Amino acid sequence: MKRDSLRTRLMTWPVPAALCLALVLANPAGAQDAADDVPRMADGRPDLSGVWWGGGDVGSPAFAQRLRQGRGGEPPPTFTDLYQPWAAERASQMSDENDPALDCIPTAFATLNVRLWDAGAVGQIIATPEMVVLLSETYHGYQLVPTDGRPHRNYVPPSYRGDAVGHWEGDVFVVEVKNFTDRTWITAQGRVSFHSDALRVVERYRRVDADTLVVDAVVEDPNVLTEPWTVPTQTLQLAPFDQLLPLNCMGAESKELMEAAAPIRSR
Repeated sequence: MKRDSLRTRLMTWPVPAALCLALVLANPAGAQDAADDVPRMADGRPDLSGVWWGGGDVGSPAFAQRLRQGRGGEPPPTFTDLYQPWAAERASQMSDENDPALDCIPTAFATLNVRLWDAGAVGQIIATPEMVVLLSETYHGYQLVPTDGRPHRNYVPPSYRGDAVGHWEGDVFVVEVKNFTDRTWITAQGRVSFHSDALRVVERYRRVDADTLVVDAVVEDPNVLTEPWTVPTQTLQLAPFDQLLPLNCMGAESKELMEAAAPIRSR
């Protein structure tokens, strides 16, 4: 229907009918119900608190189903797909035995494209109006994200997970992370993915209903990438428990396995 025709009909219809149609066009069915279902903090912002996973932990049927999803068609680019030629050449000379995770060093981003998870598949958020805390089950990882407008700290040294600040854009929580050390990889589990200390990550968290958290992220590293990496959108589910379990890392066992496998790989 043409816009002029629709306007004419709205002007001639009884007021209640025209008003109802306008509300429907402005607000798709179910959208308001979902928004009303979102828990909110004392300041009215969406409360992102909870334990978030993909429907199951590593090894569960739900986890396997998540890995199978999205495998049809052309796969989206990964961080390493966007390497500059020199970086791709360097990566080809490295292998899983160079993975920093063997020394219990966390990733700079995440193995499963969810930075909250790091190298695992479960994470927890504790949100307040002044500070959002991101907890990972791996390596006792945490990140404090202030939301009071303060800038990045220029007095702290580079770190594995970087320095984060956050702000709200409507109901979307935006996190900017920078000041990374270059000693980590983007992912773990032997997936060569080194980066430089120019790495910058911008994440956008959106709680669409009581049980669903949608996360979008863009990863920039002008020193090694030809363009920013747009991470595939991740949809997380609220887990049926309210605390993470510790996932300890000693490093010794995995290193011994890698050293034992090295002669086999070289044959």
